Amino acid sequence: MNFQRGRYKEQPEINLVPLIDVMMVILIFLMITTTYSKYTELQINLPTADADKQLERPGEVSVLVNAKGQYVINKIPVEFASTEQLAGELRRAGAGLREPIVIISADATATHQSVIRVMEASRIAGLSQITFTTQSAK
Repeated sequence: MNFQRGRYKEQPEINLVPLIDVMMVILIFLMITTTYSKYTELQINLPTADADKQLERPGEVSVLVNAKGQYVINKIPVEFASTEQLAGELRRAGAGLREPIVIISADATATHQSVIRVMEASRIAGLSQITFTTQSAK
C-alpha cells in the first residue's frame, strides 16, 4: 500500500551553512596553533656575490677564518684565548698603517660566532673599517 501516491515528494538537500561554519572554526584553530619555522626553510649558500675584484690597498689587515675557527692575520697564524687578545693582535697588525681596513675572509662553513669575534676584536682595537671577501657566483 502506497499512501503517498499523488503527494509531492520533497527532494533532500544538504545545508552547507553548518559545514562552512565548522570548516571556518577548524581553519581558525589551525592558524592559531601552528608554529611557523622561518629559518629552516631558507637555503643560504654563503659567501658568494657578484662584484668586481678590488685592487689591493696598502692599508689592509687581512684576517682569514677557516671552518674550524682558526684565525690567520696577515699570513701569520694567531692563537688567542679571548677577544681582547685577538684585538691586541689586530692592533699590532694595523699599527704602522694609515686608516687600516680589516678584510675578513671567512670560509662559507665557518661559524657566525667566529666572524662576529673578529668584528668585535676590530671594534676593541679601534679598527672601524671592515669589509668581507666573497667569491663570484658564476
